[in-house]
Amino acid sequence: VEEKPTPQTTIKAYPQPLPMKAPHNPPKGGRANDNAEFKTADTFLYGLLKEYSIENRKHPTQAESIMWQFLRGQSLGVKFRRQHIIGPYIADFACLPLKIIIELDGGYHQLPSQQDSDAERTEWLENKGYKVIRVSNEEVIANLEKIIKQIKQLINEK
Repeated sequence: VEEKPTPQTTIKAYPQPLPMKAPHNPPKGGRANDNAEFKTADTFLYGLLKEYSIENRKHPTQAESIMWQFLRGQSLGVKFRRQHIIGPYIADFACLPLKIIIELDGGYHQLPSQQDSDAERTEWLENKGYKVIRVSNEEVIANLEKIIKQIKQLINEK
């Protein structure tokens, strides 16, 4: 029985994006534009990552649902996308014009191997100019106001 690859196994195999343009699919009901800064996906991995991002949007964690209620619809004055593909990764929430990424970490992010993977991911994204905010699911549920304040402060700095 052949095992289906996971984002982690696929990402390990291809840690750097290939120098190709990603396919551009306009948002539902939207228009396509040729703004290259929003074409962030790794073309080679796009199909697999797209499947995972769709599944993640369909089945968010409790913390992701709570956070999305505060980020959606430009409620903080900027547009955030959820489960957005950037290079070989899927960001939980991304504001592309300001290059802000918000990652919500569940319990498995405490495992040493996952911490190493998260550190590599954060370094890769920061090298591409993104500011990454990592918060635990528990923090979102228990202290959302503090996190929203942190996000607003970062938006104002940009």
